[in-house]
Amino acid sequence: MINKIYLLLGSNIGNREQKFAQAKKHIDKKLGKIIRQSKLYQTAAWGKTDQADFLNQVIIIESRFSADKIMSSILDIEEKLGRIRTEKNAPRTIDIDILFFNKDIIRQNNLSVPHPEIQNRRFVLIPLNELSPNLKHPVFNKSIHYLLKKSKDKLDVKKY
Repeated sequence: MINKIYLLLGSNIGNREQKFAQAKKHIDKKLGKIIRQSKLYQTAAWGKTDQADFLNQVIIIESRFSADKIMSSILDIEEKLGRIRTEKNAPRTIDIDILFFNKDIIRQNNLSVPHPEIQNRRFVLIPLNELSPNLKHPVFNKSIHYLLKKSKDKLDVKKY
């Protein structure tokens, strides 16, 4: 079975565009074919605000791998690209989040899909809306476009 997976890339350390290119190369090689990608967006840091702006991008891949395997491979890719996990919302060379895995709802110790913060973050909703405005969030049963319109997040998100 082919799975359709939405991933969010984020970076705010070093050459962010280069990290995205490297991450996408690894994703394409290890996880599955990238079938679509949003534009790049620049956003002020969310949560821990005393750090550099982030670049963010949503990509859609098709893969035969399970969500667990995708998550495990994502952690490997992040580590290869210099990610060091310290505190929550700390600066990072690369961050790769699983936003959606088909229409599945997965709640495990190390994996929550859909990502539990999608509806609260414009830096996720704006590139998602660019790619799939009518995609229904499987937990809320609302479209991405609707969630973006109703979002209370006021963080500035602009095309890069």
